[in-house]
Amino acid sequence: MEILALEVMPDHVHLFVSVDPSWSPQRIMHALKGSTSRTLRSEFPNPLMRMPSLWTRSFFVSTAGNVSSTTIEKYIAEQRTRD
Repeated sequence: MEILALEVMPDHVHLFVSVDPSWSPQRIMHALKGSTSRTLRSEFPNPLMRMPSLWTRSFFVSTAGNVSSTTIEKYIAEQRTRD
């Protein structure tokens, strides 16, 4: 899995990844959320360990199909300036 673009918003994350097509969206999200949860909980043990779950189970996934990678990366980068 390669992260091509990332923007963290106050209530969600925009993430553009390149992954082997044999990975399902559910498997990708499970891996990402599990890995980041373990990392954050080990780096910030006190407040996060009290939370029963760091991430929700929900996510939205779309393929890059008819849109270029450049367009998606530009969209994600522009989220920083959006009000």
